[in-house]
Amino acid sequence: MQYFDTHAHLGLIIDDPIEQLIVIQEARQASVNRVVSFCNSLHDFARVYENLKSAANVYHAVGVSPSEVQNPGRNWQQTIEQGVQLPRVVAVGEIGLDYYRKFGDKKSQIELFITQLDLAAKLNMPVVIHNRDAGHDVLEILRDRLPPKGGVLHCYSEDAAYAIEAQKLNLYFSFAGNLTYKNARNLHETVPELPLDRILIESESPFMVPTGQKGKRNMPKYLPETALCLAKMLDMEPEALAAQLWENANRFFGLPNE
Repeated sequence: MQYFDTHAHLGLIIDDPIEQLIVIQEARQASVNRVVSFCNSLHDFARVYENLKSAANVYHAVGVSPSEVQNPGRNWQQTIEQGVQLPRVVAVGEIGLDYYRKFGDKKSQIELFITQLDLAAKLNMPVVIHNRDAGHDVLEILRDRLPPKGGVLHCYSEDAAYAIEAQKLNLYFSFAGNLTYKNARNLHETVPELPLDRILIESESPFMVPTGQKGKRNMPKYLPETALCLAKMLDMEPEALAAQLWENANRFFGLPNE
């Protein structure tokens, strides 16, 4: 079996470049053979990308998260345009809306989100979408502005009814370690409503550690626990599900299924 961690904040787990590579090595020992790295801030992208340049199994996304709406940086659009030209950059993200933390105001968040969706369409890239307490606005915007390459609702947190509407669009649904939580009933009810070929998994490390690793700082190497939980929910053999998830992730990010 092999797994694809579709969302990890590698630069937040450990800042030291050598130790970041050790994290990736440990992930591979756990059969997590591909990882997509995300930065919480566009300002950190160049540094994290450079730190992980030698890790051929690490891919990258570049974008301005809603937390940076008040300070995306000078020439941030140009930074994204240049970033997607780099080897192994596979998506624009994470982008979206976060009304929980109240970064800036709703209007400025929405403007930033729409601008990046349009930019991703221009660059022919898929998008990775952050949604926290903003589900209605996210879906309404995506109905009009989702790029042709589609998107993924990362660390999915809405309910089954929302998923039924969202799957009418070219969207994938990625589940993190919170899927393993007993009280995550909305996620447990959502999983059976999804087409198998639209499901992804992620570590969301260093956050959302699976139940079996409670109290630890989350790492990509813990991803198989989420996969096994998902297999039980779907009544599937772990090997068959792992193969399907691997295929789904490679399809979404435009990578060879090897």
